[in-house]
Amino acid sequence: MPKVKPHRTSPSLDMTPMVDLAFLLVTFFMLTTQFRPDEAVVVDPPSSTSDLRAPESDILTLTIDSKKRVFFGYDKAPVKEAAIRAVGAKYGVTFTPSQIKQFSLMPNFGVPITQLGSYLDKDTEQRKALNPSLPGVPYDSLNNQMIDWIMEARKANAALFKKPTFLAIRGDGDADVQTVQTVIKELQEKDINRFNLVTSLEMKPVAGAAQ
Repeated sequence: MPKVKPHRTSPSLDMTPMVDLAFLLVTFFMLTTQFRPDEAVVVDPPSSTSDLRAPESDILTLTIDSKKRVFFGYDKAPVKEAAIRAVGAKYGVTFTPSQIKQFSLMPNFGVPITQLGSYLDKDTEQRKALNPSLPGVPYDSLNNQMIDWIMEARKANAALFKKPTFLAIRGDGDADVQTVQTVIKELQEKDINRFNLVTSLEMKPVAGAAQ
């Protein structure tokens, strides 16, 4: 008696749910992604084997580039808004609401307080063109605006969020050592003795590896 062969059909997979899921994910990321504005200065930190991570928030960053310039940055917009009002009042400089809002969106800046208003009035492309020639935030003993920004930002963060501020120094690998030492000295004179030095991660040597 001949065997009856069952009719074989090719398996099929409905891809519609997967396509829908992919479009949902793309839509989600498009609606929620926020692009970070360009920084006023980009540095290449020296490398180290330390894998200690910086805190996630409440971070004040001093960036020192190879031209001996210091740039100030903070990660919270409300703190920056409070700081610009306080530092401006100290130096007799006022800012418009639009300037203050623009300042709160910037990752960092590097101009004296008297030039900050005109810098904020420029559009993104104009500021980008100016950034290479900016003088940086003054930090000399006779005009130490860097310390004023630090003190006011720390005060604002404590008042608004009841949290301490973590200070990070991010220097370029070719930054002048004396400039870094001067910045640290100015911090220590204000009893600011705890800060992180930002480096890029270098692979640790493998134990027992051939020399």
